[in-house]
Amino acid sequence: MDIIISGYGRMGKEVEKVCLKRNHTIIAKIDNENDWQQLLDIDYSSTVVIDFSLPDEAINNFTRCFELGLPIVTGTTGWYDKFDHIVKLCTHYDGTFFYAPNFSIGVNIFFKANTLLAQLMAGVNNYQVHINETHHIHKIDAPSGTAIASAEGIIRENTNLLTWSLNNQDNDKSLPIYSFREGEVTGKHEVVYDSDEDKLTLKHEAKNRSGFALGSVLAAEFILGKKGVFNMEELMKQML
Repeated sequence: MDIIISGYGRMGKEVEKVCLKRNHTIIAKIDNENDWQQLLDIDYSSTVVIDFSLPDEAINNFTRCFELGLPIVTGTTGWYDKFDHIVKLCTHYDGTFFYAPNFSIGVNIFFKANTLLAQLMAGVNNYQVHINETHHIHKIDAPSGTAIASAEGIIRENTNLLTWSLNNQDNDKSLPIYSFREGEVTGKHEVVYDSDEDKLTLKHEAKNRSGFALGSVLAAEFILGKKGVFNMEELMKQML
């Protein structure tokens, strides 16, 4: 399979390593508009774009891929307020789009455990729940997409919660997410249920970026030849 890496930063370099280990070919590394212009005459029949760019660039990257007929996998976050628009664009161009707030297989097991725990805790009134997330100082968006996905998973299961809030608790119906930016931390996420009697914590800590890169390459392999909008739910069903 041919791979185009969109965003050749820390994650782009990790994606490159995994692609080469899995015998895929990197045909381009995209970091700016000029790089895209050089791809207009390439045969895309066996090509997938893997995007780890910036939130402000991501929407243009998605649109360009739909227009060119290129399947795209993205781990970029911070654009989800435009999600409905992107889905409409993908449908309009009969495109292929795979998005995930986190490609780590471990994190996606964490999501499932989070949902199960939320179901168990929904009727227990003496616990207050919050989420802590810590990332490196270079991460632009806050809270992380993983923290948001975790919060939404809890809110779906708990009728006492209506929304989430960043770095404060707006009201009793709001689930607080506390974001921290420290050094070169790859990623830590904690769901904490706290009461006067005890504390229950569900935690995931990434040791490095290789798990995120592997998940994105598995997603690229999964969507080749498919049409539509996909996420880790479909990939995890195939794997587990």
